[in-house]
Amino acid sequence: MDQAHSAIVRSTLTIHLVLLFVLTLSGLAFAPDALAASPAGPAGSQHTGGSEANLKVPDLGQVTVGGMNGRTLLMTGLVVCALGLLFGIVIFVQLRGLPVHPSMREISELIYETCKTYLITQGKFLLLLETFIGVIIVLYFGVLLKFDATKVLIILAFSLVGIGGSYGVAWFGMRINTFANSRTAFASLAGRPFPVYAIPLKAGMSVGMLLISVELFLMLCILLFIPGDYAGPCFIGFAIGESLGAAALRIAGGIFTKIADIGSDLMKIVFNIKEDDARNPGVIADCTGDNAGDSVGPSADGF
Repeated sequence: MDQAHSAIVRSTLTIHLVLLFVLTLSGLAFAPDALAASPAGPAGSQHTGGSEANLKVPDLGQVTVGGMNGRTLLMTGLVVCALGLLFGIVIFVQLRGLPVHPSMREISELIYETCKTYLITQGKFLLLLETFIGVIIVLYFGVLLKFDATKVLIILAFSLVGIGGSYGVAWFGMRINTFANSRTAFASLAGRPFPVYAIPLKAGMSVGMLLISVELFLMLCILLFIPGDYAGPCFIGFAIGESLGAAALRIAGGIFTKIADIGSDLMKIVFNIKEDDARNPGVIADCTGDNAGDSVGPSADGF
């Protein structure tokens, strides 16, 4: 059964990669004709392109916003990002320090270890996808648009930065959610509704603030510390990477959670026990699927 499943997965992946390769070659084949058929501009003018990769950021020190130098204003933004990161980490530490029953903590840590295995597997898959996307980036920007090698390498490098950002935020969200769940369950034993409301809310605030701060921090670093001629390739590479990470983690998380849910339901039928019964061997996989679909995917997608 496992061999048949593995064969199906390999054949499906092969088919998708072949289709992706064929579409890429088709685009490269028809692109010269499309460019040749495009209307020419006025005599003596030259079309310089209009994508983010052609963006050239002006000297921000020459711009004034509300009486403040543009570069100084963006440097202030870095301070705001640092405060946002500090806020997220402080909430993280506060939630981790809340009281919890040892048996509840043991279960939440077991779920986290399973989630960690899932994310490590997803990371390997993302690197595999990045390999094929990198080939397409080189063909499109290097061969078709004739960008110099430095800009192509920058796009490739920042696509990895984008993937790392989505992946890191997803991991943080999964970590804080797994131990916030056990703390919420323990707080509910006191019979007071507010802690049951406040703990999940704080966990969501921590993830959201860290997500926004990391995203803004990376974009401000590109604007402030990367030469203006290379800011465009940085942005386009960053966008490709974070979009790839978000799409893969969102789609794979949704698929995983449904498979785990169905597996837990089948165990319920086989053993004639409830779906969330601790004796059901599919419960941990189901909880991992809930984190993959409802935490990892949305966190990466939000980034």
